[in-house]
Amino acid sequence: MHDNGGVTVWDTLVGQDAVVATLTAAATAAALVTEGGALAAARAGMTHSWLFTGPAGSGLAEAARAFAAGLLCENTPPGCGQCPGCHTVLSDTAADLRTVRPEGLSIGVRDVRALIRDAASAPSAGRWRILLVEDADRFTDSAANALLKALEEPADRAVFLLCAPSFDDVLPTIRSRCRSVALRLPDPRDVAGALIREGVAEDLAAVLAQASQGHVGQARRLAVDPQARARRESVLRLPARLRRVGDCLAAAADLVDAANADAQAANAERDEVETEALKTALGVGATSSGTRSTSARSAKAGAKPKSLQVRGAAGALKELERAQKSRGRRTVLDSLDRALVDLAGLYRDVLVQQLRARVTPVHPDQADAVAQLAATATPEQTLRRWEAVLATRQALADNPGLVPQLAAESLALTLRDA
Repeated sequence: MHDNGGVTVWDTLVGQDAVVATLTAAATAAALVTEGGALAAARAGMTHSWLFTGPAGSGLAEAARAFAAGLLCENTPPGCGQCPGCHTVLSDTAADLRTVRPEGLSIGVRDVRALIRDAASAPSAGRWRILLVEDADRFTDSAANALLKALEEPADRAVFLLCAPSFDDVLPTIRSRCRSVALRLPDPRDVAGALIREGVAEDLAAVLAQASQGHVGQARRLAVDPQARARRESVLRLPARLRRVGDCLAAAADLVDAANADAQAANAERDEVETEALKTALGVGATSSGTRSTSARSAKAGAKPKSLQVRGAAGALKELERAQKSRGRRTVLDSLDRALVDLAGLYRDVLVQQLRARVTPVHPDQADAVAQLAATATPEQTLRRWEAVLATRQALADNPGLVPQLAAESLALTLRDA
C-alpha cells in the first residue's frame, strides 16, 4: 500500500468520477495478468484496446495518460502518481509508452506502422507496452486499415488507447474492437474548484470556469496567460465593431491574425528546436572552433558520399518543413475554433437576456456588452447570428481546406446583416 496524501494520477480528471472508477478497476485487474489471472482480469474489464471519447476540453488525453500511468504503476491501488512508473508516464518519458499526436490534419499509415512495430515489442520496464493515439478520428483510410490488423491480433502485453471526439468518429471496425470510455464536459463548479486548488483566486476561477464552458485546459490557460485573456476580450468585442463592410473585413482580419499569432507563439520555438536537431543529426553545417566545416573537409577529400548525404538531408528538411506547416495550419484552425466558441457563447448570453431566461451566463464578465447587444437586436436576429457562428465553426471543421480569412469575412458580414 502507499500513502501520498491522496494525490494520484486520477486527480487530473476533473469531474469524471465514473470514468475514474472504471479505469481504476481495469488497472487493478490488469495486474492480475502478470500473476496468471488473465481470465479474472478480463472479467474485471481489462482489455487490449480502449476508445476514449468526449468533447474538446473533457480531458480525453489526460484520461488516457492517467490510465497508462495506472497500468505501469508500481503500487497498489494503481495510479499513485509518485512511483517511477507513474512519474515517467506523466512526464512522457516512459520507455513503454508511445504517444502519437497528429502533427497536421491527419495521421498517416507511416505513423501507424511505426506504432504497430512498437506494439510487437515486449515491455522493457513495466508490465505493458502502451500505445496512446490522440485524435484517432484523424486516421487516413490506409492508416485505419493498418491499425485494424493490429487490433484484431494484439500482442500479449500491448494496450492501445485511442482518443476521439465521439464514438461515431471512429470506423465501426475499429470501435467494435475497443472498450469505450465516454467522458463529459465537467460542471463549471468542478473546473472552478480545480483552479482554486491550483492557486487561482476564487472570483476569477468562477468567471474563467464559466467562460471556458467546461474546457479545463482553456480555463487553466486563461488563468495563467494574460495574452490569452486579451485575445478573448478582443473576440468578444467583435460584434460591436460590425457597422460597415470595411469594419467587417477589418474585424475578420483581426480574428484570423490573432489565430495566426497564437499558432506562431505555440509552434515557433518547437519548430526551431526540431529543425536544429534534424540538422545536427544529419551533420548539416556542423562546425567546431578552429576547424573547417564538415562540408569543407569533405570537399577537399573528394566528397561524393557527403554530397549524397546533403541531398538526403535537403529532402529530410523539406519533409520536416511540410510537417511543420501542416501543424501550424492545424493550430490556426484550433485557435480560430476556440474564438468561435467564445463568440457563440456571447450570442447565447444575449439571447438568454432577451428571453429573460434564468440561466447562468457563459461570460459573466461581459454583462455590459451583452446588455448593449440585447437592446439593439431582436431575439430572432440574435438566434440567426448564433446559428451563423456555429455554422462557420462546423464548416471549418468539415472542410480543412477552407480559407480561414474568407470564412471569417463571410461570418462578419452575416453577423452585421442578420
